[in-house]
Amino acid sequence: MPFKYPVRSRLYSDGDRNRWEDFVEASPDSSLYHRISWKGVIERSFGHKSYYLMAEDHSGAVIGVLPLVHLQSFYFGSFFVSLPYFNYGGVCAATEDARAILIKEAISLASKNNASHIELRHTSDHFDELPSKKAKVSMLLDLPDTIEGLSRSFSSKLRSQIKRPEKEGMRSVIGKGNELENFYSVFARNMRDLGTPVYSKGFFKNILDAFPEASWICTVFHGDTPVASGFLAGFKDRLEIPWASSLREYNRYSPNMLLYWSVLKFACENGYKVFDFGRCTPGENTYKFKEQWGAKPLTHHWHYWMRGGRELPELNPSNPRYRAAIGIWKKLPLSITKLLGPMIVKNIP
Repeated sequence: MPFKYPVRSRLYSDGDRNRWEDFVEASPDSSLYHRISWKGVIERSFGHKSYYLMAEDHSGAVIGVLPLVHLQSFYFGSFFVSLPYFNYGGVCAATEDARAILIKEAISLASKNNASHIELRHTSDHFDELPSKKAKVSMLLDLPDTIEGLSRSFSSKLRSQIKRPEKEGMRSVIGKGNELENFYSVFARNMRDLGTPVYSKGFFKNILDAFPEASWICTVFHGDTPVASGFLAGFKDRLEIPWASSLREYNRYSPNMLLYWSVLKFACENGYKVFDFGRCTPGENTYKFKEQWGAKPLTHHWHYWMRGGRELPELNPSNPRYRAAIGIWKKLPLSITKLLGPMIVKNIP
């Protein structure tokens, strides 16, 4: 397509770091996952090659960015995602021309690498020409200025549920690397029980190291036993909990209620204005759990370029193709899932 103004795209280089970060910080459409440090986190944790694209105007000013990661394996094939493992990513651009040239360059890269498709994880629908999925939402809660205001916004039933785990002797702690072992012990076990391969512990350590000012872990204890834990990440005025887990045998004590109350209080105390409960499917139990806190859905628009007009990919646990494997995984010893899981999940976006 002809561009209205001179615009070009190129690959990111190390000397561009400050310019990239300044654009992401200033853009109203950026997410945490547009920050450049994720490039190093993903490359160190998973070994994938990444292509971070920049669009510049005639003066050399950055007017758009697109982080792309190339996943390739025998079983799942070759494809690009922006950004795998996370809820957000995709094109972040100030103009239509910038969006267009970044998409054009992404398609060129995918074609050169014989990739089957590109997946762009957006929360807005700027790309009418691309097929999309809209089945998932993020649940967002606008936060008041005070913890007291937050508590008053809850129903009496919810406040009662929050008090239950404390009456059972549970307590919460918010830390950083000192809570990594506790988080991972709960997370790895929960993923095994769900039939899902687990990330390596090193992945989460890499995140904590890359974002020391914006990442935390909240853990709920019953005595000295960690029974629920969540990983927190902040960006601008939003605090997100991309991973949270609890041990099933303690669910009758509702440790998740104390976990989420603790992180919501933390968000208010640290000046965040929005809490992101993460991705879910409308109508399912996780959606209802998040909705009870007052969270509202934000629709995801995941756009695709498909080589040769293929059908949209279905690399998710609901695909019947993976049902047998999920059933087997649930029965494996935890030690085996910790060993094999990272080698498998690295290729599942």
